[in-house]
Amino acid sequence: MGATIGLLAGAGLFCVWWSFWPHEQRTQHRAGGWSDRTADLLAQAGVSSVTPTALLAVSVGVGVVVFAVVAGATGAPAIAALFGLMAAAGPRAAVRGRARRRQAQLREVWPEVVDHLSSGVRAGLALPEALAQLAERGPEELREPFARFAEDYRATGRFSECLDVLKSRLADPVADRIVEALRITRDVGGTDLGRLLRTLAQFLRDDARTRGELEARQSWTVGAARLAAGAPWVVLALLATRAEAAQAFNTAAGIAVLIGGAASCFVAYRMMLRIGRLPEEVRVLR
Repeated sequence: MGATIGLLAGAGLFCVWWSFWPHEQRTQHRAGGWSDRTADLLAQAGVSSVTPTALLAVSVGVGVVVFAVVAGATGAPAIAALFGLMAAAGPRAAVRGRARRRQAQLREVWPEVVDHLSSGVRAGLALPEALAQLAERGPEELREPFARFAEDYRATGRFSECLDVLKSRLADPVADRIVEALRITRDVGGTDLGRLLRTLAQFLRDDARTRGELEARQSWTVGAARLAAGAPWVVLALLATRAEAAQAFNTAAGIAVLIGGAASCFVAYRMMLRIGRLPEEVRVLR
C-alpha cells in the first residue's frame, strides 16, 4: 500500500513539473537544433536546395579525401588528421561566408521592399497582391521568392500558409517581422500598417548605414587576425613537404605540439570572432 501511494505521489509531482513546460515551448526548443540552424544558413546563402545532411556528407567526404592525400604525401597521420579536420570545416565555412555576404546585400534592399509594400497598401492593394507585385517591381535579389509566393497563393488561396512558406524560404529576421505584421493585419485588421512599414523602413536604413561604417572600420583588424591564425598552418604545410620534418610530428612530442597549436589557434580565432562580432538579429518569429 505504501509503495502504491509513493508511486501515485511521484506521478502527481511529475505531472505538476511537466505542466510548467508547455508543448509550444518544447517544440520551439527543438526547432533550434543543428538541422534547423543549418537549414536557415543554407536558405540565407541562397542554396536551400541543399539539405543539411548533404552538407554534412560533403564535409565528411572532403575531410576524408584531404586526409588521404596529405597522409600519402607526407607519411604523417597527425598532420593529415589536422588538415582533414580543417578541410571538413571548409564547406560549412564557405556556406556561412556566402550567407554573410548575401545578408549584407539584402540589408541594403529590405528598405526598398518595405517601401514597395507601403506604396501598395496606400494604393489599396490587397495584402497578397502587394506581396505578389514584388516579384516584378521588387529588388532583383528577392524577386524569385516572392514570385514563388505568388504561385503558391494562386494555387492554394491560403494566405497564412503561403506566408509560412515564404518565411522559411527567406530565413531572415526582417522578413519574419514583415510577414508577421502582414499576418496580424490580415487577421485582425487595422489602419496602422502603413505607418508601421514606414517606421520599419527608416529603422532598416539607419541600421544598414551604422553597420556598414562599423564593418568598414573593423575589416582590417579581422583580416589581420585571420592571417595570424592561418600563417602557422601554411608554414606547417611547407615543412611537411620535407620527409624528415614530417616524421618529427609522428612522435608523441610532435603530436602534442600539433594539438597545442591547433587548440591555441582555435581558441584565439573564436575569441577574435566573439570580441569583434557585431550584434546579429535572431529569428524570434520563425
